[in-house]
Amino acid sequence: MSAVNSAGQPATGEINKTPMIIALILSIVLVLAVLVGARVLLGPAGQQQIAMSALPAAEADSAECAALVEALPNEAFGHTRAAIMDPVPPGAAAWSTTELERVTLRCGVDMPFQYSALANTVEVEGTTWLPISDMTPGSSLQTWYSVNRFPVVAITADDTSTGNADNPVAPFSTAVAQLEQREGTPFDAPLVTLASASSPQSCTTLFDALPQQLKVGGEDGTTYNRIDDARMKSAGYTADAFAWDAPGLEPIVIRCGVAPSENYAAGAMLQQIDGIPWFEDTLLASGTTSSTWYALGRETDTAVDLPQAAASSLITISGFIEDAIPAE
Repeated sequence: MSAVNSAGQPATGEINKTPMIIALILSIVLVLAVLVGARVLLGPAGQQQIAMSALPAAEADSAECAALVEALPNEAFGHTRAAIMDPVPPGAAAWSTTELERVTLRCGVDMPFQYSALANTVEVEGTTWLPISDMTPGSSLQTWYSVNRFPVVAITADDTSTGNADNPVAPFSTAVAQLEQREGTPFDAPLVTLASASSPQSCTTLFDALPQQLKVGGEDGTTYNRIDDARMKSAGYTADAFAWDAPGLEPIVIRCGVAPSENYAAGAMLQQIDGIPWFEDTLLASGTTSSTWYALGRETDTAVDLPQAAASSLITISGFIEDAIPAE
């Protein structure tokens, strides 16, 4: 027991520790209150906050999408589930560790226009996915769409965020597999609905001369490989078409002997490449940069459909058309 003087105060040299203990307890309580408040406002320690804008997604607020979001894992590719800033779009989820590393998921989105009868799809644990690559130079960003599940799910990530995984959908396969299995209706393959005008021998000469591969963007660019006849036929083409594709990219398609473009008129702007004047019949559709080009001034019209990022391949194709199809 501490000694006290006649005034009831600690004897000289003694320190009253009670106020210090009280101050320490109050400090601990305050720190705990701050940590609890931060957890309530910002989520668990290390949880990232990200913003996700609203996109056209007619089924995003469906009960199926709500159930999917609840069933999604708390971790993916080493990232924890992120907090989405208000306003939180329905059917959305994200995983992130830093501002540069994130994987996002949206449920109930529209079927992408790139999903055609000629599309390259990937099967992962019972779900058919369509990967679509971002064509921005240097970007490894891809979005994978579940084309045989309803509502449609879109998962977006780049190589950094997935650690260069073969695909960004594996951690979510179990949850997505709970959705209704429903085959999506593909859009028409490029140029397949164009009317035919004639199919002269020069078209056969052209197709015989076209290469099995197209290199787009130089030596470090993208290699497009010829699509085999069986796949072309299943997509609705006849012998008047030739095409190349590359993983995650829209195909390059040629049809020889087609009817003139309904949108072409005298005085229209043309692009001259070597001896071929080209008319661009731009396709205005959501989610695609493809347009159709008509090679004019030859004995028969040839149409080429390609994505904007592969427009340089028109130079190569022009040379083959000029050699194979006589001028009118």
